[in-house]
Amino acid sequence: MNHLGTKTLYTGRLVLRKFRDQDAVVMYRNWANDPEVTKYLMWSPHEYMEETKAYVASLIDSYQQPDTYQWAIELKEIGEVIGAIGAAKCNTDIGSVHVGYCIGRDWWNQGITSEALARVIQFFMEEVEVNRVESRHDPRNENSGKVMQKCAMQYEGTLRKSDWNNQGICDACWYSILKEEYFDLGEQ
Repeated sequence: MNHLGTKTLYTGRLVLRKFRDQDAVVMYRNWANDPEVTKYLMWSPHEYMEETKAYVASLIDSYQQPDTYQWAIELKEIGEVIGAIGAAKCNTDIGSVHVGYCIGRDWWNQGITSEALARVIQFFMEEVEVNRVESRHDPRNENSGKVMQKCAMQYEGTLRKSDWNNQGICDACWYSILKEEYFDLGEQ
C-alpha cells in the first residue's frame, strides 16, 4: 500500500476533503444529531454540539498520520458538508481498507453516497494501490447495500449475529471489490 493520507478528491457534484473546525456546526445540524441517520451506525446521535466539535477535532488531529482516510462530503451546490466517508480500518498486511459512510437524510436517494464511494474506491485502487476495498451493512439497511452494489462491490455473504450497531447485535452483509475486478471494469 502506498499511504497518501486524506487527499482532496473531486466528483461532478462533490468535494471530498479533510474536515475543518468550522464543519462541526454543519455536521451536527445535517447528520450527527439525527437518530434516523445513525440508526444503523456504531455511534449514537450526538446530543450536544460539543460532542461533534470534539469528534471533528479528533479527526483533524488524525490527519497527521499517512494511513488516515476520513473525508467530509461537501456538496458543491451549497458549499457545505452533508456527510462523511472514510476508511474505518486499514490492513496493510493484506492491502485492504474497510470503508464506512453516512449522509444527512435530506440527501438520501440522490446517488450522492454512491458518487462519493465510487471516487474513494478509485482513489484507493489507483493511488493507494490496495488489493481490496470492503464494507458491510445491517441487512435492515438495504439502501446501504444498494450503494455498494452500484459501485460494483460484490456481495460476499451475511455473517449472522456478527456485528452490532444502535439496534443491538445484528447480522452483517459483506461486500468487496478486488484490485483485479476494479481494473477489469476499466478495460470493458
